[in-house]
Amino acid sequence: MAKKKSITESKIIELYMDYALTHNEQPKSVYAFAKDNNFEEQKFYEFFGSFDALEQSIFKVFFDSAHAVLEKSEDYINFDARNKLLSFYYTFFEVLTANRSYVVHALEHNKNQLKSLKTLAKLKQRFSNYIEHLNIKTLDLKQEQLERLQNRGLKETAWLQLLVTMKFWLDDTSPSFEKTDLFIEKSVRASFDLIDTTPLKSLIDLGKFLYKEKMHTN
Repeated sequence: MAKKKSITESKIIELYMDYALTHNEQPKSVYAFAKDNNFEEQKFYEFFGSFDALEQSIFKVFFDSAHAVLEKSEDYINFDARNKLLSFYYTFFEVLTANRSYVVHALEHNKNQLKSLKTLAKLKQRFSNYIEHLNIKTLDLKQEQLERLQNRGLKETAWLQLLVTMKFWLDDTSPSFEKTDLFIEKSVRASFDLIDTTPLKSLIDLGKFLYKEKMHTN
């Protein structure tokens, strides 16, 4: 009998993504998955409680990969909140693009209900924590309860913006997803202008862009 090989969390994720793309479904069982890849079943449970939990971890890993790249950049560390978020978006969507086949597999059938998709639960946790520590300047409400509500609303709005961008990217057929890059630039700028209560020019610009895209696809 062949000796069971040692296995890491990242290797299990790699094997799972390959299986999902090859068979267009989850493995039949953890036992069968471990047996096919010659590692002990218990090793799987050292990292994941189920295949669903593994799928959630994949999107968390995508976030962590993008964030790790940014944290190595001295320029990024010195950016203000707006440019940090822009940099995150560009880097995160580079990671998604490098894994587009899997992301499409995981999200395509539910892309209109991304907000409620459990697969993105750990990504939301990571991203919400990231937004909280960006120190985005908001209105000084001088009341603790209102401040908490405002901060919660800011994180939820930022999360919805990320989901909308992911939906746009899933539908984007432009070369190198250049329209997604343009959407990111306009939407992040517009959201910060709204927070800063500055003129609505960038919001109107975003509206024109989306209207043009809608007219083009119809």
